[in-house]
Amino acid sequence: MPVPVILTLIVAALLYVLTEHTRIGRLLFATGGNELATRLAGASTARLKVIAYVLSATLASLGGIVVAARVGRGDVSSGSSLMMDAVAASLIGFTVLGLRRPNVFGTAVGAVFVGVLLNGLTMLNAPYYTQDFVKGAVLVGALAMTYGFGRARS
Repeated sequence: MPVPVILTLIVAALLYVLTEHTRIGRLLFATGGNELATRLAGASTARLKVIAYVLSATLASLGGIVVAARVGRGDVSSGSSLMMDAVAASLIGFTVLGLRRPNVFGTAVGAVFVGVLLNGLTMLNAPYYTQDFVKGAVLVGALAMTYGFGRARS
């Protein structure tokens, strides 16, 4: 098993425990949902924002290290093509388990789905520009399932 996959599994497990089973995780979601209500409930939103930014920067630097190790050099633009993949994976993750909120398990499933989709398109010799169209169509479908069809049920 490749080292980046093991690293991803470890980070995903730690983030799952942080977001789903700790007070700080609940407060992070609350701050993102309504900062004023979280502050009025007694939480230090300034401290929570610092925690969120530090966590985000740490994970971004870890991702940069993994990309630089894979590419074999440090280049500012080496990860720019991965931005849509990351956004698609996180938004597809909203539909997993029907939670309609960001969750680590859903994002991991979305990342695997996007990876399999791109690998399949590469194996079918699809032109590179059609991969963005297919990712966009899948993303629109996932968002329609989350926000369009999901609202009719609830």
